[in-house]
Amino acid sequence: MIKYLYILQAVILKIGFLIAILIHANSFSQDIEPRRWTSMPIGTNAVGFGYSHVFGNIDVDPVLQLKDGSVMVNSIAVQYVRPFRIGNRQARIDVQIPYSFAKWEGILNGEDREVSRNGFADPRIRLSLNFIGPKAMSPKEMQAFRKENPSYTTFGASIAVNLPIGQYDGDKLLNIGTNSVVIRPQIGMVHIWGTWSYELSTSVFFYTNNTDYYVNKTKEQNPLFAMQTHLTKEFKHRIWTTISFGYGLGGHSIVNRQSKNDERGNLLGGLSAGMPIYKKQSLKIGYGTTLTVKDIGATTNGFSVGWSSIF
Repeated sequence: MIKYLYILQAVILKIGFLIAILIHANSFSQDIEPRRWTSMPIGTNAVGFGYSHVFGNIDVDPVLQLKDGSVMVNSIAVQYVRPFRIGNRQARIDVQIPYSFAKWEGILNGEDREVSRNGFADPRIRLSLNFIGPKAMSPKEMQAFRKENPSYTTFGASIAVNLPIGQYDGDKLLNIGTNSVVIRPQIGMVHIWGTWSYELSTSVFFYTNNTDYYVNKTKEQNPLFAMQTHLTKEFKHRIWTTISFGYGLGGHSIVNRQSKNDERGNLLGGLSAGMPIYKKQSLKIGYGTTLTVKDIGATTNGFSVGWSSIF
């Protein structure tokens, strides 16, 4: 039975590649992340690899003077997750390292232009703590808990930091990296009842100043407020599907102390599914879309596939 619990945790573990939805290529990336607060047994490690393809139309900062803009991004990523104890509560740390191949097209100053960038995007480190819900447990203890508690609720909090070490050139307007530290506190909950679960998360993106924004300018960016919600159904053979929605608002920028009329507002949606494929390994597929409701943002579609394993 223990091996089946491991398989279940491998399936539940979401390696959040996409739905990492591209909102603004050199500004921030807002994601839809189902099964964010699911517990993992202490003593396990998880590693995952994923690929995503995102494409669509973009409305960028007016300083770019770009019309009819479009973007296509192919990304690969690796993620490592390890749960551990803080007192008797479950915590976990995860590290994600993405590499992207991006291409922008549009009309710049009346001429058709195309720009490509390849390189590492900014990696993310995140620490999470579940402070209400199942305590830190071994695989056997977690198996017993799930049998005795078919319905329960988990509340948690996390802090994530994106490090500005991705591909960036201050002489270029479009980059894969941001040259800015992004700090993201998040709180969330998941309520599980039988084969169903409902999840709700809220977060704020804080940005440090980019002091090398396009030929020695300084770019400040106000916080972005975001929320997301998910409804998940589990089926036989440990297969699951999730429908997700999200919304982000804010991110107004200031360049050389001049305020820009570029507040972001985006609706996000997604579908994802997971299944075990071999022992402690699982496969996940996803589709995501964004719709901008402001002058700055993106209307995109994206597809992803990810593999994960617990050891």
